Amino acid sequence: MNTVKIFLIMALFSFSGKAQTVAPKESLYDIKIEGIDGKNLDLNQFKGKKILFVNVASKCGFTNQYEGLQELYSKHKDKLVIVGLPCNQFGGQEPGTIKEIQSFCSVTYGVDFPMTEKIEVKGENQHPLYQWLTQKEKNGKMSSSVKWNFQKYLVDEEGRLIDVFYSITKPMSKKITKLL
Repeated sequence: MNTVKIFLIMALFSFSGKAQTVAPKESLYDIKIEGIDGKNLDLNQFKGKKILFVNVASKCGFTNQYEGLQELYSKHKDKLVIVGLPCNQFGGQEPGTIKEIQSFCSVTYGVDFPMTEKIEVKGENQHPLYQWLTQKEKNGKMSSSVKWNFQKYLVDEEGRLIDVFYSITKPMSKKITKLL
């Protein structure tokens, strides 16, 4: 077999399998989102840290994951930011007002990581952040769909999508912590 054929065969095998990460087509840091306090939450302030985006709900079977999210944030806040994004699209499990959500998270779970306005994570009114997180054309890595509350998206220090974790993956899971 000549050298060119061997090279082509090796190239085919090395590029099959896992999705390759390329530079995102759009910058995550340009996306505008409002914090739970009503002020702009500037994602640029998180450059240099990993970000774990989580769509959250107060009346869900996974709501106790707030405890694990807070633990993860407390242990790794030097290199990780968690952003909680309230969403009422799955079973109507986040019916509260912003003030009610903020109070619930603070009083019940001691949450002190950033939280945002209530958003839609799928469908016609999908927030631009979730368009970026779920569309390969925007994030440069993979397409996905949000299946339920507490789905997690991990982004690296330079604003590139690393991976997505479904609701059953606990925040302190090795699947997540090994990537920090």
